Amino acid sequence: MTQVTERGTLLPTAPRAAARRRSPAAAACVLGGAVAAGLGLGFLAVLVIVLWISSPYPDSGPGGALHLAAGLWLLAHGTELVRYDTLSGVPAPVGVTPLLLVALPVLLMRRAARLGSASGDGSMDDEVLPPSLVFSAVTCGYLAVGAMATVYAAGGPMPADPLSAAWHVPLVAVLAAAGGVWDARGRPPVTLPSWAPGWAVRGVRTAIARPRYALALRSGAAGALVLLGGGILLVGASLAWHGPEVQGSFLALTGVWSGRFAVLLLALTLIPNAMVWGAAYGLGPGFALGSGATATPLGFGGSPALPRFPLLAALPPEGSGTPLTWAAVAVPVAAGLGVGWFAVRRAREVSYGETALTAALGSVVCGLAMAGLAAAAAGPMGAAALASFGPVWWQVGAAATGWTLGLAVPLAVAVHAWRTRPARGAASAADEWHDSGVRELRWAALRRAATPMVPVGADPVAVAPRVAPRVAPPVAPVTGAGVSAPPVPVAPPVVSGEPEVPVAPVVSVAPVVVVGPGAVPEVPAAVAEGVAPLLPGVSGARVLSRKPSE
Repeated sequence: MTQVTERGTLLPTAPRAAARRRSPAAAACVLGGAVAAGLGLGFLAVLVIVLWISSPYPDSGPGGALHLAAGLWLLAHGTELVRYDTLSGVPAPVGVTPLLLVALPVLLMRRAARLGSASGDGSMDDEVLPPSLVFSAVTCGYLAVGAMATVYAAGGPMPADPLSAAWHVPLVAVLAAAGGVWDARGRPPVTLPSWAPGWAVRGVRTAIARPRYALALRSGAAGALVLLGGGILLVGASLAWHGPEVQGSFLALTGVWSGRFAVLLLALTLIPNAMVWGAAYGLGPGFALGSGATATPLGFGGSPALPRFPLLAALPPEGSGTPLTWAAVAVPVAAGLGVGWFAVRRAREVSYGETALTAALGSVVCGLAMAGLAAAAAGPMGAAALASFGPVWWQVGAAATGWTLGLAVPLAVAVHAWRTRPARGAASAADEWHDSGVRELRWAALRRAATPMVPVGADPVAVAPRVAPRVAPPVAPVTGAGVSAPPVPVAPPVVSGEPEVPVAPVVSVAPVVVVGPGAVPEVPAAVAEGVAPLLPGVSGARVLSRKPSE
């Protein structure tokens, strides 16, 4: 019994060993997510502390500055903050998220997911983690720090709304982590999990296989980029047009350089929001500036209760629109043309209906993208009159879809017709090429070009029979002055196994005899009269002259 116990076969422990090897890598991914959140918090904390130190009249101590940094970090995820120190005493929400600030947590979280996916080389001691485990571990570490930041910001001057933080922070973390893992794996095709229904799996496979949907995404993205570019052009032109008002608003906010630097940083982080607002203005719906106040190309109506800020000083004047404001419709026109141009495939076998459908799908993609950007760029800036601030997402999405759909489909069909048009004179050239008379002329030209190789009356396709090689008779050397030995003809060899072709008789050529220095050689009469060539024809053999005998 002891021998059986000591010498028995041990049970396999591979799963436990794999778990031990995998746990450090998973813990490293969790730590990476926590570090990504900590780096974002640290960056904002350092910035707020520097501004607090340089401020001549700080409102609170360093603890208040750190609480404010935690609130700004949550605001970068789209979380609404609550401001309690208002004149009316009613808490006022602050929900306009600076879109440039969103890039900070997104980039850090994406980097953490990429590093977690790249860890491990597949050896026995360093196993590569599956993508799902990397994604879960990095997200858990990030959300743990986010929960602590939410609790810490609750004691500051602008705490975060817990319900808003409960879904904004996980949403940003999940999207950024998924993008990082997907990028680290080489951007493979999107596949649904095994528990997904069959119709959904088939739909995704069809969407990936057909180029229609890829072109629709490309054209929709192009249209959205054109709208955003036009929006920033409108904002820049308005800032230049209202330059004195913008400068006066900037200088009136604060008189110290640290405060002006803070205002400048806030304006820079709001530039992407201004791009979306400008695009919404060009599309037609415009943007809301409080209850009952809306700015559109047709006019600026209502009584907006606007805070003093440089970007808001560049708004158009109140009243009906002017031809200068009506010119903003050039932005959606350019976007529609861009969607139609990028929705056309270069293949000739694509039908007009397929091209029109691709352009229509691109318009829908553009509308969805602009609706999402409008929702992210807007939000409340207070209670009552400032509860609605920014563009309305569904109006912007509908306007973007309508503008691009009406312009992209006709342009795409026209461009497709232009690219697939037949070449000028192609049909007539093809008929002339196949004409019987032209074909005979071509054959005649080919025969004339091949005359040195093929006789005029021979068939150029037929294969000529193999001719037995013939050897020219050797020429006797000169043995004395004016005397030469007669040439001896040699019969040509015959190759066995092949039909012998009659060979023309070989004419012996007398050698040229030199009688002395300065004498003129005699030319044989046969050669002089043109009966025999100067040298016999050679085929398949090489004639070597015999050395003269001494």
